[in-house]
Amino acid sequence: MKPDTIRAFDRYISEAQPRLTRVREIRERAVERIGAGKAEVPGGLIHDWVGAVFIPGTTLEKTLVLVRDYDRHKQIYKPEVIDSKLLARDGDTYRLHLRLLKEKVITVALNTEHEARYYRIGPKQVRSESVSTRIAEVERAGRPGEREKPPGEGHGFLWRLHSYWQFEERDGGVYVECEAISLTRNVPPGLGWVIEPVIRNLPRESLTNTLRATREALREK
Repeated sequence: MKPDTIRAFDRYISEAQPRLTRVREIRERAVERIGAGKAEVPGGLIHDWVGAVFIPGTTLEKTLVLVRDYDRHKQIYKPEVIDSKLLARDGDTYRLHLRLLKEKVITVALNTEHEARYYRIGPKQVRSESVSTRIAEVERAGRPGEREKPPGEGHGFLWRLHSYWQFEERDGGVYVECEAISLTRNVPPGLGWVIEPVIRNLPRESLTNTLRATREALREK
């Protein structure tokens, strides 16, 4: 990961910020919606995916209790989240640790830390922003000789992750929308057949799985 790559990602987030933080109605009535865009930057790729689900028979408060129960994310969002822990809380700001497992052609484990902030924007509507503060790849995860690489080294399947959520209760349930913007390495010459399926598809699949797991966990409750 190079400084130019990080600067390009920060610039992308800065330019998108007015749109990302604007309060809007979640108009999607379908169970699931996925839209996307990708942008090439020096030494990397920015993936920008948005999805939404409707969860019938639940409430906004029950949804918030579930998504903020970070110690249980390893159960709710398995197998992609293999460990989770709330590190600290200050009002509506949460710091958390997640160990992520990326499996597609090859398997990569990542130790990640995030800061999530929640904003009440109405009696039935809340938005949140989650920003990764540290992402490091783990060699031999869960086995003897486990070792964490310095952030920015390794396969580069995830360097940065910003997630922007909206939760809105209406129509007998809760609409959940998430826009996930991530930074990965680009596809290296000569290794496209191995790396490209991972780089191109994992961000979309990760968002899809997160939305589905949230819906299923709330429907079970």
